[in-house]
Amino acid sequence: MFRPLALFIGLRYTRAERSNGFISFISLISMIGLTLGVAVLITVLSVMNGFDRELKTRILGMVPQATVTSTEIIGDWKQVADKIKEDPEVVAVAPFIQLQGMLTSNGQVAGIMVTGVDPEYEKNVSIINEHMVEGNIDTLKNGEFGIVLGEGMVQSLGLQLGDKVTLVLPEASPSPAGVIPRFKRFTLTGIFSISPEVDSLMAFIPMGDAAKLLRLPEGAQGIRMKLHDIFTAPMAAQKAAAIAPEQLYPSDWTQTHGNLFGAIQMEKAMVGLLLFLIILVAAFNIVSSLVMLVTDKKADIAILKTFGASPRLITQVFMVQGVVIGFIGTIAGTILGVIFALTVSDILGFINNSFGLNLFDAYFVNYLPSQLRLADVVLITSASFILSFLATIYPARRAAKIQPAQTLRYE
Repeated sequence: MFRPLALFIGLRYTRAERSNGFISFISLISMIGLTLGVAVLITVLSVMNGFDRELKTRILGMVPQATVTSTEIIGDWKQVADKIKEDPEVVAVAPFIQLQGMLTSNGQVAGIMVTGVDPEYEKNVSIINEHMVEGNIDTLKNGEFGIVLGEGMVQSLGLQLGDKVTLVLPEASPSPAGVIPRFKRFTLTGIFSISPEVDSLMAFIPMGDAAKLLRLPEGAQGIRMKLHDIFTAPMAAQKAAAIAPEQLYPSDWTQTHGNLFGAIQMEKAMVGLLLFLIILVAAFNIVSSLVMLVTDKKADIAILKTFGASPRLITQVFMVQGVVIGFIGTIAGTILGVIFALTVSDILGFINNSFGLNLFDAYFVNYLPSQLRLADVVLITSASFILSFLATIYPARRAAKIQPAQTLRYE
């Protein structure tokens, strides 16, 4: 790209720049700005990628990705499930019965969303079995009235494995003593820990026991699906509902948690744009430093032209310095950014635990997730190189237009 002579003279000017303290200072600021901009952008985008990953694996690993439900019990749900699995986008299916109520124990009361499940099928569509702290989901057997709760709910109710907890349903039952709420005692057989949001809101019981509580016949209230690509959820739900359009109604995660996912995507785009301005400011500093260098080296440029240097050679001489600043700043920023992206979770976790700051209480995860993506690193590095290169064009072309006669007249 650069002629050997242009590269030689340009590198000499880069080193000789130290004789002019102010120009050297501006160049150093440009390099530091690029380094910080690239490093911070890589780190922050990695953290946003981590939140995006945790949302998909934790929240959408528990919340149904796509479902079909019925106003009546689906007695032949296995036959319906087999037809749904014919869709190549569907990885696995599981039946469920949904109910809401309140849990009470040790004088404490908390609202809960209870799902009646078949453990054999549920393990294929949910991540719950991978996040069990005590017990396992296979302990949910029809007729035994066992319940699996999140760690947050267990702590708030003061429970331990094997303790009894009462589920109170919002429906009232008539009795000789009057109308009383329907309730049933369950035994805590398992505890899971996924995220604060999920742990305090969800509970699992055997599907047969859920049907008995709601006084429903044998069967399922709906069927949930796990998909290869979560973004095909609306289409997959519609196709599943088409099996029995008068009986089944589709639903998917974009209706229940789409806003959360969209917010993270929007934050990632806006934060990336704002931090990219740091790199842009550093590129403008490169322009400033090169303009001052051209002014300082007018006599040298005039002498080079007198000896026959072409405008192209002069242009390349002054582009070399900007490219060197951009190269060093970008490479240093990339190295720092990759290191921070890989260690930021451990660093902030150590700070959080050491000082008891509770930094992550407001999020759906209890640590700072980070996921470094090669595509992000390549994009940021390329953008920094390109901006650094473009920043050299104007000062270099200005240097090439200097007239030797006019310049040397005042020397």
